[in-house]
Amino acid sequence: MKTWPVQDAKARFSEFLEKCLAEGPQMVTKRGAEAAVLVPADEWRRLQASARPSLKQLLLSEQARAVIAVPPRGRARRRSPSALR
Repeated sequence: MKTWPVQDAKARFSEFLEKCLAEGPQMVTKRGAEAAVLVPADEWRRLQASARPSLKQLLLSEQARAVIAVPPRGRARRRSPSALR
């Protein structure tokens, strides 16, 4: 993956984009630190699809998505009808 300083990426954006399409992802640095990556649209869609589970995968998953406290049955006390008036 080639690294481009942000100034070069801005000044030569057409070349930057062409390199991305021809060679793959291109890293952009800002003040020497990695800041962003330009990736081809097809690769981005593939990454998005693989990062997100489908509804089917979520429903069939054994992992719990939330912890719901359900009190045991039969322990709740009911009010008598006279107390409701």
